[in-house]
Amino acid sequence: MRVPSTVTVGLGLAGLLTAAVPAVATPQQTGGRDAAATQRQRLVWGPCSEAQTELRAAGAECAKVAVPLDYADPGGRTIRIAVSRIKAKDPAERRGILLSNPGGPGGAGLANTLALRPALKDVAKHYDLIGFDPRFLGESSPVRCAPAGAPQQPGAVTTPRKDFDASVRSARDTARRCQEHGDNAELLPHASTRNVARDMDAIRAALGERRISYYGVSYGADLGAVYTQLFPRRADRVVIDSSTDPAATQYELFQRAGGPLEEGLDEWAGWTARHHDRYRLGRTGGQVRAHVQKLLDGAERRPVAVGGLRLNAPVLRLILRQLVQHQESDAGLAAVVRDLVDAAAGELTEPGPELTSFLQLLNSPDLADSMVGGALFMCGDGGWPAGGWPKDPETYWRNSVHSRATQPVFGPFVNGMIAPCAFWKTEPREPGVDIRNDVPVLMLQARRDNNVPYEGALALHRRLTGSRLVTADIRSHGVYGRDLDGHRPVPCADDAVNDYLRDGTLPKRDVTCADAGTAR
Repeated sequence: MRVPSTVTVGLGLAGLLTAAVPAVATPQQTGGRDAAATQRQRLVWGPCSEAQTELRAAGAECAKVAVPLDYADPGGRTIRIAVSRIKAKDPAERRGILLSNPGGPGGAGLANTLALRPALKDVAKHYDLIGFDPRFLGESSPVRCAPAGAPQQPGAVTTPRKDFDASVRSARDTARRCQEHGDNAELLPHASTRNVARDMDAIRAALGERRISYYGVSYGADLGAVYTQLFPRRADRVVIDSSTDPAATQYELFQRAGGPLEEGLDEWAGWTARHHDRYRLGRTGGQVRAHVQKLLDGAERRPVAVGGLRLNAPVLRLILRQLVQHQESDAGLAAVVRDLVDAAAGELTEPGPELTSFLQLLNSPDLADSMVGGALFMCGDGGWPAGGWPKDPETYWRNSVHSRATQPVFGPFVNGMIAPCAFWKTEPREPGVDIRNDVPVLMLQARRDNNVPYEGALALHRRLTGSRLVTADIRSHGVYGRDLDGHRPVPCADDAVNDYLRDGTLPKRDVTCADAGTAR
C-alpha cells in the first residue's frame, strides 16, 4: 500500500458547479504549441531499464521521445519522455495504441498500461500497450530537489496550531528545496497538465499513429479530459475513471471531499459496530465515531507514541483518510483504530500488520522526496485540474478551524492541507483548462467515492457532451479492474470498458451497475 504525503493525498487525489453547456461545444485549439508533436522522429527501441522488472519480464521494449521543454518555443531546449511498448499480438487485429496514466499527479506510469492487461483480457491483443512516465517523473528527464533530510518528529506535547505551523514550514521548505536546486527554476514552470497532454500527442506522432486510445484514473482521468480538449481530433477511444469538477480549483476539490469522507466514516463505523466482538470499538456507529474523535482530540494535545514514532492528529487523519476510501478496507481501518486507541492508552504491545505498514512508510527517509512529483504539477497548473492554491497560509488555517463544526474528523485535514504552491516563486504559464467538447468518452465513477466525489464527475459529464457515464454504487476510488488491487470487481463496468475499447460503441445511455453490491 502506497501512502501519499499530506500534500498529495486526496487529489483527484483531488477531490473534485455545475454549469449549462451547449449541446455541442467548441474545443479550444492549441495553436502553434503542438507544432513539435506533429514531427516524426526515429525512436530507438531497446530493453527497458533494470528497474522495470515487470516490463522486462513481459518482453516490453523501451525508448525515449524528445519533446520541447516549452511548447511555445518548439525549437528550443528538449527533454526526453520515457516510453514502453508491448506490441499487439496479431497485426491483422491491431486497433492502434493504448496509453494510460495511474493518477497523482506525480504518478510514474511506464509500466501502468502493462499492469492493466489482466483487466483488459482479450482487448489487450488489439492494441500496442504504451506506457510513459510524465515529464520530470520516473525516467522522463526527472526533476530532483535538494534532499529533505530525516522526517521531523512532533514534540511530546502539541496543539492544532503548532501542527499547522509545522506543515507550513514543511511546505515552505519543499518550495525552497525544489526551486533553488540545479536548473529547476528553468524547468518547473513547464510542469503542467497541458504539457503532459502535449507530450502524449508527441508520443502519438513519434509512433506514427493518427489517434490515441487511453485509460486514466483519478488525476489520470482529468488528464484524459484535457487531452480531448487540446486534441479532439486525435482522441480515439478514451476512458476516464474517477474524475473531478472542471470548474473547481485543486484546493476546492480537496475541500469538497470533506463531507463525503465523513459519510464514508459513518458507513465504516456502522460496519465496525456490527463487529464489536472483534474490535471492541462500540456497538453503535456513534460509539465507534466517539472512539475516533477521542483519539484525535487526545493526539492534538499529546501525539500517540507507537512503533518508535509520535503520530500527531494530522498524521492520524491521513491514515484514516487512506483507509476509508475503499469498503474492502473496513477491517483494516478497524484494526488500525483499535491499535491506535490501545497505543494512546499505553496498552499496545505490538502494532498489527496494517498499522505497521504505515509506520514503515512514515519512518522512511525517502518519503518526502518521493512525493515531490505531485507538488510540481499542483504548482505548475494555472487552475483545473491540479492548480489553484491560495497564497496566504492563514486561509488554510481559518478554513480548517471553521470546518470542525460539521466535519470534525476530516475537515481540518482537507482544509488545512497547505501545498508548497503557497510559496512557489514562479506563476503558472497558462490558465486552467476549460473543458467543453463533444468528443466521445466513456466515464466511470463510484457513487460513494470520498476521494473525488460523485457530483464532480457529473459536472465533467455535462461538459463532455459526447460522454456516457457508468456509475457503480460502491465506496471506492477507481471502478475499472478493481480486482487487480484485491477488491471486489464490478463486472458491469469492466465489461463496458472492454466492449468500448474492443468495438468502439458507447452505451446508448448512462448506466448504473446493478452488480456493484457491497463487500461484506
